[in-house]
Amino acid sequence: MARTRKSRSGSARASTGGSRRGGGRDEGEQQQRGTSARRRDSPEGRKKIRHRPGFRALREIRKYQKSTDLLIPKLPFARLVKETTYKLFGEHFRWSVEALQCVQTAAEAHLTGIFADAQLCSFHAKRVTLMLNDIRLARRLRGDGKF
Repeated sequence: MARTRKSRSGSARASTGGSRRGGGRDEGEQQQRGTSARRRDSPEGRKKIRHRPGFRALREIRKYQKSTDLLIPKLPFARLVKETTYKLFGEHFRWSVEALQCVQTAAEAHLTGIFADAQLCSFHAKRVTLMLNDIRLARRLRGDGKF
């Protein structure tokens, strides 16, 4: 199909003929064009870019697969570890930074492995969406204690 120029909507003229004064455009039309051009260039007037569904999720997956840093924030994880050890043993323990980092690295590796296995379970069930049943099945197949 040949490329054609789009006609502008809302720019139809009321007059059907006659001579044009001032080069063919009246002042109102020039002012209107000026404001629309300004509106287009301003940040609030720009059109928001729409991505296809799942595009951002795939971009996020690639970003996290490339990175080597930890995903869970350090301070909340440290609080969780200290709270858990207090609940288990009834007394406060002091944790070194290196020990907390080792525990966090191991925990994230464990969770990543469970999610990878659960994703395989969901693919086996001919689904794309990860469900709680997939995580339970993955833990059961691994032999992780209570499930």
